[in-house]
This record gives sequence, C-alpha cells and structure tokens, in this order.
Amino acid sequence: MLKIIKRGHRKSPKPEPTDLEFEPESQPITLSLSMEPLPLLRDVAVLDRPALFLKKLQLCSFYCDFSNSLKWVLEKELKRQTLMELVDFIDSGSCKLTGPMQEELIRMVSLNIFRCLPPASDLLEPDEDEPYQEPSWPHLQIVYELLLRYIASPETDAKVAKRYIDHIFVLRLMELFDSEDPREREYLKTLLHRIYGKFMVHRPFIRKAMNNVFYRFIFETQRHCGIGELLEILGSIINGFALPMKEEHKLFLVRALIPLHKPKSISAYHHQLAYCIIQFVDKDYKLAELVVKGLLKYWPVTNCQKEVLFLAELEEVLEATQAAEFHRCMLPLFRQIGRCLNSPHFQVAERALYLWNSEHIVSLIAQNRNMILPLIFEALEKNTQGHWNQAIHGLTANVRRMFQEMDPELFEECQEQYLEKETRAREMEEQRELTWKRIEAVAATAGGEDMRKGMGKQERDSCRACEEEVLYS
Repeated sequence: MLKIIKRGHRKSPKPEPTDLEFEPESQPITLSLSMEPLPLLRDVAVLDRPALFLKKLQLCSFYCDFSNSLKWVLEKELKRQTLMELVDFIDSGSCKLTGPMQEELIRMVSLNIFRCLPPASDLLEPDEDEPYQEPSWPHLQIVYELLLRYIASPETDAKVAKRYIDHIFVLRLMELFDSEDPREREYLKTLLHRIYGKFMVHRPFIRKAMNNVFYRFIFETQRHCGIGELLEILGSIINGFALPMKEEHKLFLVRALIPLHKPKSISAYHHQLAYCIIQFVDKDYKLAELVVKGLLKYWPVTNCQKEVLFLAELEEVLEATQAAEFHRCMLPLFRQIGRCLNSPHFQVAERALYLWNSEHIVSLIAQNRNMILPLIFEALEKNTQGHWNQAIHGLTANVRRMFQEMDPELFEECQEQYLEKETRAREMEEQRELTWKRIEAVAATAGGEDMRKGMGKQERDSCRACEEEVLYS
C-alpha cells in the first residue's frame, strides 16, 4: 500500500494527531501529494497492526473532490482501497480495537460523512425515475459500511464505544437523513437502528431527537427527505415497547405521529406512518378511539388521493378496534364515511365501500346499525340513483342489500324517512320557484318602487310578503 504525505500545509489553531489537516465542512483543499509504500495490515506483525491501523485511518481522513472526475484519480483510488482494507480488517476481528483506535476510527468517519448537504430540490417526488446521487458516494458507501461493521461487531463493547458514539454523533447522524440520495438514507436507517439496539443508554435521546425532527417537519418546514426511513426505524422501536405502555409513548403518538397526517407530502411516507399507527393500536386497543378522532381531525377536504390513503389506514385501524372504542367514535366517523360514499372521485367512494368487505368491521356496524344506517342511507340512495361510475353502483347495491338482510324493518324505516325528506325538498323547491315567478310578475306589472304608489294596500302587502318569503326561505 502507499501513504499520502502532505507538504507545505498551513498551521491550524487546534492540530489533530494526523498527517493531514482537514476541515470537515469546508470546500475541498488542493493538496500537494507524494506517495510512499504502506504495507497491508495482514502482512505485518500483530503487535504492529494498531499503529498501522491508525496511519491508515489518518490517510483516509482527507476529503476528495468528486466534482471533477479527472482530478486526484490516484488519490481517490488509494483511499478507496485503504477503506476496503479497513472494512475487511474490522470484519475479520483479528485485532481488538483499543480506545485510541476506536476514537480515531470515529473521527475519520465523522470527517467523511458529516458535511453540508446540497440545497434541496424544489419538488420532492418519491417516484422519480432518477433520484439525486451523491457524487462522493464511491467513498461514502465504504465509510458507512466500515461504521456499520464496527457497530455490529461482537468485539465492540458498547460501554467503551459510547464515549465516541455519543449524543452529538447521533444527532449529526440524524441530520444526514435529509440527504436526497436514497442509498445514503438506507445506510443511515440501518446504522441508527443498530445504534438504538446496541446502545441502550442512547435510546431515550434517539426517540427525543426523532420527535424534534417530526415537529420541525410538521410545523415549520413541511419538507424532509428522510421521514419515511425514520418512521421505519420507529416501527421496530414501537414493536418492542413493553406493556402497559408508558405515558411518554402515548404522548408521542398524539403529538408527533397523528399530526404527521397533516403535510401534503404524506404519500412519500404514509406506508411507514400507517404501520407505526397500527403498531400502537395492536399494542393497546384502547388507543383506537384516539387514532380515529385524530384521522378525522386531519381528514383532507380537497385532496382525493390523500383521502384514499386515509380510508385505507382507517380500515386497518378499525380491524384492531374493539366494540367499546368503536361506539365512542362511530357517529363522527360515519358522517365522514357518508361524505366519502358520495364522492365524485370514484376511488374515494370505492375505498369507502370496501370497508364492508371486512367481517370485523361489518360486525361492529351490525351491533350499532340503528345509529349508523340513518347516517349513511341517503348517501347510499344517491349513489344508486346518480353516481356516474358503474362499479360504484354495484358496490353500493351490495352494501344496501347487506343492510336490508341485516334489519329489514330498520331499512324500510330509513327508506320511508328518506322518501319523506325528498318529498319535502321537492315541495320546497317548487314553492321557491313559484315565489320567484310571483315576484317577477309583480315587478313586471308594478314597474318598480315608484309604481307602487298606485297599488292598493293589498297588492303592496302581497309584493312585500313575496320579497320577504324569498329572503328568508
């Protein structure tokens, strides 16, 4: 192997114990480099490996400029080969890392991965064909792999390593989740998950840091590239919560997870969010009422695709809901479902009608049919009479038939009430039209307010009564 020696370097106010001075978040510095051989770790005596390991870490602590593919070609390849060798060395477990070796390893990793992320794109499209790719990924990937092998290694003692993988390191690691490169976010997800599992002392801090990321996203920026990955980690964390659930965890559900339904970009992370929500309800079914009311609070008004996502999540929540919790939230819930049934967007209406495909949900509805059917009967009838989509006609007919077989008397009573309501509505409409015609006739014959002076008292009273009837009808 070869060693890079920097000549003519400028003095730093706080020199580090390395051969190369480095500013982790500065622009790449032009270096004057020369090479000299550096042996492989496996080719030296065991006693000499720690010192050689430190030298190789120092060699990898300088930043390569990847903006120009023709620049520093030899240096880039040398660093890549050295990083690969370090990964193999950590993975082999042939040498137990001392405190100074671990400290220098984390320092080298920090110098490479912690950096200013480029400005975010104007649009966040999760399904883009060509996502952003970090130019320095050929080196970054190996550095991430090295850190992952170090954390996962059975030789790594968490009691010692926590001095180097501290709160500041974890916080800076979480800041990188905003990277637009999905490959980097995938590594970060695995790393943070491993850190959470290995370093029990950091668990409360990691949960709190996640809280802060979510709060800032919901209430300030409305944009973050790594919400889905953070929620994926959180899903595993929730799965490990002990019962009875702590109040801290319930507050997290109310203050962070449920408000995550508010942002417009929910489609980018809804799958992971729904999984976390269901994990909470599965752990404690009494939280179902809280979740349903939270969904209703943030229910979209004009975004139909978002409504489809909400309905799919609602179905999963109701599948885990018990009768008592369902009874406490069913009235506002089925008022909203009734509006969805009548949606001109056929996917919304279709997804709402699919709720009746679940045996558990149908069972809950059947137990409370006296209150639920009157809420949605009008929506079902309007679908049958006038929805433009034939598939909705068929699904609506199935639901109507289900209610009819469930309770014929209730169904007939609701139908009579609906017909009476429609009759009254038609009569009111006819009366309104008649009133307008009378006003038009009076206006045509009277010729305005000036002509009223020639009217008799009865005609003036009649005209005034017509106007008042229109105003207050």
